[in-house]
Amino acid sequence: MFMAADIIVKAVMSGLAFASVLTWTIWFAKAIELMVARRRLAAATEALGKARTWAEVRNLQDGNDAAAKLIGGADLELRQSADAMVPDGVKERIGSRLERLEAAAGRQMIRGTGLLATIGATAPFVGLFGTVWGIMNSFIGISKSHTTNLAVVAPGIAEALLATALGLVAAIPAVVMYNMFSRWIAGYRAMHADASAEILRLISRDLDRGAFDRPATSRRGVAAE
Repeated sequence: MFMAADIIVKAVMSGLAFASVLTWTIWFAKAIELMVARRRLAAATEALGKARTWAEVRNLQDGNDAAAKLIGGADLELRQSADAMVPDGVKERIGSRLERLEAAAGRQMIRGTGLLATIGATAPFVGLFGTVWGIMNSFIGISKSHTTNLAVVAPGIAEALLATALGLVAAIPAVVMYNMFSRWIAGYRAMHADASAEILRLISRDLDRGAFDRPATSRRGVAAE
């Protein structure tokens, strides 16, 4: 049916077949990425929850996963605030930095899912366009052959309807996968927020203990004044 179809219908079918392959490729790559990221973040959050001091988790910042970036961002802010260790100010600055890191991680994780939404929304209409074009050509063929014999009409209509079928084959999995990834990414963001909360609790605890004192030079300068 594909080889006998009009060039426009062939182009529509080829585009829809490519969109279907692209949908499954995105699903495979994004599913692996999300599963690995969630597993690492869950393990890091558990380690943060068990830690009693910030010094115990500083070594977790050696890496490129989400938890390492959160810990590294908080540790960077602590170093930059070494001469301004006012607890409320430090916690506010660290909270702001963690929020930006959470937003960046969310943006990174949704990359590619917009393509699924686009395929899910447009593929049925692209398939319908192929069907309309194919049926139009079938009616033109009927008028030229001056016959309504089913053997003449049926092949052209079947080729046209194949475009609609391919549109649905591309669209339905894309919509299902997009909704699935939306739920997974929402859960990933919630895990990110839990890790940030654990980091803030650890730092708040150490601030109350006085673990982040100002450098000795700063204390001498304050004493001299």
